[in-house]
Amino acid sequence: MTYVMRELRKKGLLGRREMTAENRALASQDICNKLTSSREFLSASLIACYLPMRDEVDTRMIIARAWRANKRIFVPVTRNNGEMFFREIRPDTTLQRNKMTIWEPQSGEIISPRDLHLVVTPTVAFDKNNHRIGMGGGYYDRCFSFLRHRKYWIKPKLMGVAFKCQKVEEITPNTWDIRLYRIFSEGN
Repeated sequence: MTYVMRELRKKGLLGRREMTAENRALASQDICNKLTSSREFLSASLIACYLPMRDEVDTRMIIARAWRANKRIFVPVTRNNGEMFFREIRPDTTLQRNKMTIWEPQSGEIISPRDLHLVVTPTVAFDKNNHRIGMGGGYYDRCFSFLRHRKYWIKPKLMGVAFKCQKVEEITPNTWDIRLYRIFSEGN
């Protein structure tokens, strides 16, 4: 990873850490309202969404709205070898923290990433061209590598969620980076 990428990641992480809990909650609500009002969300029935940790955008409202609309929700499950897959969760699903302290379901149907309609993607930093920097594990880029050379974006649509303080001027993507379809932030 280049020095520039490390600095952009630091800037994005610091920006969201410095938000007050109240501002983070209000911004998360605004972001979730925008995403769940989007045509992409309304037309999707198979949705992947991360479970929030620490100071990330709180996506629990997206999950709750999806369930109320009879949509199916799948969350990422990671393995030590860098593999990531998606397992269905329901309101009564038992969750357990993995080695990275991320909540994961212990059971549930597994879906192919190619079958998902929409993927709510965690984002550390982003730019106006929908390039994203994540936490650095490369899980999403590997999992959705089949999107890299598509001319038309049918599915799944990777939708980033991030606070506006995480926006940076420009991200120079690596050859393996998967660009987001759209990014939701609070405010305008």
